[in-house]
Amino acid sequence: MKFIIKHEIRGRLRIHVAQARMTYAEADTLSWYLEKQENITDVKVYERTADAVICYTGGREPLLLMLKEFSYEKADVPENVLSDSGRELNAVYKEKLITKALLHYGCRLFVPYPVRAALTFIRSLKYIREGIACIRRRKIEVPLLDATAIGVSVLRGDFDTAGSVMFLLGVGEILEEWTHKKSVGDLARSMSLNIKKVWLKREDQEVLVNASKISAGDVVVVHMGNVIPFDGEVSGGEGMVNQSSLTGESMPVRRVPGQSVYAGTVVEEGELEILVRAVSGSTRFEKIVTMIEDSEKLKSSVESKAEHLADRLVPYTLIGTGAAWLLTRSVTKALSVLMVDFSCALKLAMPLTVLSAIREAGTSGITVKGGKFLEAVAEADTVVFDKTGTLTKAKPTVKEVVVFGDYPEDEALRIAACLEEHFPHSMAKAVVDAAKKRKLYHEEMHSKVEYIVAHGISSYIEEKKVIIGSSHFVFEDEGCTIRPEYQRRFDDLPTEYSHLYLAIENELTAVICIEDPLREEARDMVKALKKEGISKVVMMTGDSARTAASIARRVGVDEYYAEVLPEDKAGFVEREKAAGRRVVMIGDGINDSPALSAADAGIAISDGAEIAREIADITIAADDLRELVTLKRLANGMMKRIRRNYRGIVGINSGLILLGVAGLIQPTTSALLHNTSTLVISLRSMRDILPE
Repeated sequence: MKFIIKHEIRGRLRIHVAQARMTYAEADTLSWYLEKQENITDVKVYERTADAVICYTGGREPLLLMLKEFSYEKADVPENVLSDSGRELNAVYKEKLITKALLHYGCRLFVPYPVRAALTFIRSLKYIREGIACIRRRKIEVPLLDATAIGVSVLRGDFDTAGSVMFLLGVGEILEEWTHKKSVGDLARSMSLNIKKVWLKREDQEVLVNASKISAGDVVVVHMGNVIPFDGEVSGGEGMVNQSSLTGESMPVRRVPGQSVYAGTVVEEGELEILVRAVSGSTRFEKIVTMIEDSEKLKSSVESKAEHLADRLVPYTLIGTGAAWLLTRSVTKALSVLMVDFSCALKLAMPLTVLSAIREAGTSGITVKGGKFLEAVAEADTVVFDKTGTLTKAKPTVKEVVVFGDYPEDEALRIAACLEEHFPHSMAKAVVDAAKKRKLYHEEMHSKVEYIVAHGISSYIEEKKVIIGSSHFVFEDEGCTIRPEYQRRFDDLPTEYSHLYLAIENELTAVICIEDPLREEARDMVKALKKEGISKVVMMTGDSARTAASIARRVGVDEYYAEVLPEDKAGFVEREKAAGRRVVMIGDGINDSPALSAADAGIAISDGAEIAREIADITIAADDLRELVTLKRLANGMMKRIRRNYRGIVGINSGLILLGVAGLIQPTTSALLHNTSTLVISLRSMRDILPE
C-alpha cells in the first residue's frame, strides 16, 4: 500500500492513503488489519479523506513496513466485520444532518423570501395532514400540536417560524432514527451466534469440527442445551426447541424428523440430528434484527410513560393556548404558548437516553436485550448468584482421580471425558481438559448420551451402563453402591474439592476431584453492589453444604442455599418477587435457565451454556464480575438522567410559556428556544452516562 505521512509525533502517526477514493469496505478492512496488530493501541480510519490515525508502541520502522506490505486483496477479513461495522450507517446519517442544515440555512441566506415562503407552505402540508389524521382518529396527540403550531404560523404569514419548527422537528427525527438503528444494530450483532465448532456425524461417529467446514447436505448433532448452528431439517432424534430468538415465544416447540429448525434456536430437551440446508449468509437468524426493531422489549416503562404523558399533555397545551387568547386577546401571546409543548422533548429525550445506555453497555462488553431490563436492574434490591462458573472462575481443574474398582485411573478419566465432552459446562470442560493433558485420546465408544439436567449423564459402553454426575444422581437416583473394601477410601475423600462420581454397572468406579477457585474480585464485587443499592445478596448451588458454606463465607453473601435443583432456584426467585422484591439472577448453566427466566432481569455469563445466554435478558463477559457493578451504575445513571430530563423539560418549557404570556418574548423566539432546548436535551441524552 502506498501512503504519505501527514503528521507524526512519538507513538502516533497520521497517514494519507494514496488512492483516489476509499470505500467503506476498504476503510473497514484497513481498520481491522491494523487493530489486530500487537504493537497498535488505537486506530481511526476516515474514508472521506482516506486518512488513518494510528497510535502504536515500539519502533516506527516495523509499523511502516507493515503498512507497506498491506493489501486490501490479501487481507482475510471476516464477513461480519464488513457487514456489521456501522461505518456506512454513521456516514449516511451524518450526511443527512449536514444536508438538512445546509438546505435550511442556505435557503434563508440565498433564496428570495417569496420563494422561501412558498416552499415552507408546501412542506407544512405534510404536518397539517398528520394533524387532520389525528382528528379523524378522534385522538389529540403530538402531531396535532405540531400541525396547529405550524398551521397558525403559516396563516399569520410567519413562514420563518414555521420553517424553524419544521427544521428542528426534522433534525430530531433524524437523530432519533440514527440512534435507534445504531443501538438495534449493535444489539443484533452482540446476539450473533459465534459458533466455532460443531458435532458432525460421519457414519456412526460424532466428530468435532470447525463450523466453517460444514456444507449444505452435512448432518450435525446438537445436544441438549446447545444452539442450533444452521438452518436445516431434523433427520434423527427428537427434542424441544426454544425459538424465542426468532418468534419471541418463550414456550419450546417439539421437533421430530422431517420438521424444519433454524439457526439461533436452542435445544432445551433431547438431542437432534440436523440435515443442514443453509450455512452463513442465508439463515433465518438474520431476521432477528427485524424482530428487535418491532419488539416492545426495547421499551422500558419510563419510555412508555413518557410517550403516554406526552400525548396526555397535548390537550392541556391546546387549552392553555385558548386560555391565553381569551385572557389577553393577543394572538401573539397565544401562539407563544402553542409554540411551546412538553411533548416533543419527552418523546425524544427518553428513548434516546435508554437506547444510548444500551449502546454504552455494549461498549463495556455487556449485552442488554431491552431498555426494560436496564430499568429492572436499576430498581433491583435482591441479587441471586449461581456458584459454579459464576462466583467461581469457571475454569475448574481436575486435581485428583480416586478409583474404586477394576478400572485404572487413566481409563476412568478417559471414559469420563468421552461422556462429558458432549455437554457445555465448566466441570465437564475440566474433565475433558484433564484427559487431553494426559494425552488420553479416544474414539466415540459409547451409545447415545442422555443428559439429566442438574444431575448427570447416562450412556452405555460395550453394553455396560455408565453414569457420571452428582452424589444424589449416582447413589440416590441410580442406586449405585460402593464395594465394602473401598468404604474408608470414600470416607477420606478431600472435602475442599467438588466431586464428580463415575459408576459402571451400578458400582462406583471413580471419583474425580475438581478444584474450582473463587474469583478474586467476587468479594469486592458484592460490597460494591451493596453500595449501589442492593440490600440482599443470595448464593444458590447444587454443590454440597460444606463447600457452599465455605464459598458463602468468603464472598460475603447474606444467604446461601446448597444442594438445590433448578426448580428450587426458580421457586426462590418467584417467592422473592411475590414478597415485593425486585430480583436479578446471575448464572451460567443449563440448570440456571428457569431462574434466569423467572427473574425481573436474568444475567448470563458469556462463556456459559448457550441456552442460558439465549434465555437471559443481559449477558456479561466472563473475565470480570465487576461488570455487574458497571451494569448497576449504568442502570442507576440512566434513571437519574431520565429524572433530570423530566425536571429540565418541565422547568424550561414552563418558563418559556410564562415569558410568552407575559409578552416578554415573541412566538418566533419562543419556538426557537423551545426547539433548541429540546435538541440540547436530546443531544445530552446521547452522551455516555458513566465517566471514563
